[in-house]
Parts: sequence; C-alpha cells; structure tokens
Amino acid sequence: MSRIATFSLNGRGAPHESILQLAGFEIIYADPKANLYREDDLIAALEGCVGVVAGSEPYTPRVLKANPQLRVIARTGVGFDAVHLPTCDEMGIVVCTTPGVNHHAVAEHTIAMLMGLGRGFPAIDHEIRRNQWKRVAYPRIMGQTIGILGLGRIGQAVATRAVGLGLKVLVYEPYPNLEFVSKWSLELVGLDQIVSQSDFITLHLPSTAETKGMFNKAMFSKMKRTSVLINTARGSLINEPDLIEALQTGVIRAAGLDVFAVEPLPPDSPLLKMENVMLAGHVAGLDQESHHDTFKMSAESIVTLKNGGWPKACVVNLNGVTDWKW
Repeated sequence: MSRIATFSLNGRGAPHESILQLAGFEIIYADPKANLYREDDLIAALEGCVGVVAGSEPYTPRVLKANPQLRVIARTGVGFDAVHLPTCDEMGIVVCTTPGVNHHAVAEHTIAMLMGLGRGFPAIDHEIRRNQWKRVAYPRIMGQTIGILGLGRIGQAVATRAVGLGLKVLVYEPYPNLEFVSKWSLELVGLDQIVSQSDFITLHLPSTAETKGMFNKAMFSKMKRTSVLINTARGSLINEPDLIEALQTGVIRAAGLDVFAVEPLPPDSPLLKMENVMLAGHVAGLDQESHHDTFKMSAESIVTLKNGGWPKACVVNLNGVTDWKW
C-alpha cells in the first residue's frame, strides 16, 4: 500500500483522510516530538512516502534527494517558496497548491490585525495587565488610507472589507483586474506613492527575486512615522533586522506579522518583546472552512495524479512536461 505523509496541523479528522484511504493510500502522521523544520526530522518523517500533504516545512534539495520515492508534494495553501522547485523538476516531483480556498481567511486575519494595531493593541492589553491605566486617543480608522500591495484573490478580499470599513484604498499591482478596481473605486498607484501615503500597508505579494527584502531600511524611511505594516504573505518580503530597527526607533509605528524570515520565530527574536508588534504563527489562512477545503483539495490533487490525471489549476511546476507518470 502506498503511503502519504500528512503534516499540516497533523490533519487528523480532516477530509483528506477518507479521500486518500478510499483511493488505497495509507496515511502516515509525523511523530509529535519531531521538529519538521529540521531537515533530519523531515527526511525521517517522509521515509517510504510517495506523497505528502504538506505545511510550510522546508523541502530543501537535501530533503528531496533523501526521499527519491516522492511523487507529489501537495501544499495546504497557496505558497510554495518552502519547496525547492528546481530539484522537484529534476526529480519529477509534482508540487500542488490549493488556490482559491483560503483568501477570505487571510483577509479577515489582515483586517483583525489592522483594527487591533490601529487602536493601540497589543500595548493597551499589556498595560492593563501591569495595572497601568493610560488613556490614549488613537486616530479613527474610518477615513484613513490603506495601501494594498498585490491584488490577487487575497488582495481583492482585503480591498472589499477595507471599503466596507470606510478606508481609502490605494493599490499597487502590476497586472490589475481593472474591472474589479473600477467596481470598488480603488486607486491604482506606484510603489513610492502607496508607501508614502498609506496609514496601513498590507502585503499580499508572492516571494520572488524582485520582492525578497523589498521592505528594508530605505523603504521604511519613505513610510509615515504613524504607519502600520501588516504582513500575512511571506516573511521574505521584509528585511527583519531593518524592520526591528524601524519599530524600535519610531520610523514606523507598529507591525502585524503572521510570517517571518525564519519559522518558527526564534525565541531570541526582539520582535517577541515589542509591544508595538502583533504576532501570529503563520495561521492567517487557517479558519475552519479553509482548513477543510485545503485538505480536501490537496487529497483530490494526489488522487487525480495517481489516476493519471493532471490537476492543472493546482500544479505549480514541471512546466511543459506532458509525459509525467506516477
């Protein structure tokens, strides 16, 4: 019986179990004590498995080459920068994602961070716990400007919610859906303009050579000193040491971070001690509905591939390959 590993939140009870089992697969769960962000632990967890329902653990060349039996990596989400695609192409490993199922979850998480930081959290919460009753008036959120970088499914979901909150919405997107922009009265602007004019900046860009570290010391210097940066996309978009310096010195007011340069966030990170930072552990895309749908779609992609099909909308590599076999 072919084995499929599943790692994202262990996935126990998720719909992929029955889908994979009915297709004849045996499901393997990781040892709870394993740290799947360590190569050795991940290599061991994948032993004997032809596929994996994957989270954000790193599929490096070493991990992949140690498991030549792998045929498919099915990510429960839309990001795949933790997977080394060139090695997957070389080895004929199909990499799938789950597009179109978690954008509402990410948008709600983004807005939750925006509202919290906009009204002074988590600092207010910490002060009350220390019995420090400081009454500080923060600017009303309605009427302020949000800059959305990236107008894909997630960026669009954030935009509609921002409009509903009464925010002015600026958008940076090289290839915009003009019909959507017009319908929601959004304003397309250049990068320098969106950075300098926005009270809230939220990132929804992919991790590429062009976007890696784009928010650095130079970029922070262009932002308002009262601005808030929110990142629910990819940790690599931000130069973390530069962000920490900007937050500590008042170059920007606050940040909401769901993703980081290194995950899990190292326990010695200065971010953990900063009261103008709201933190989450790469869970923006995780609500009950998206949890169900991402696992279901991941399993369906694996079964489709096993049965000789090709889930084109989900596959992100092996461009031009037409003779792939399980």
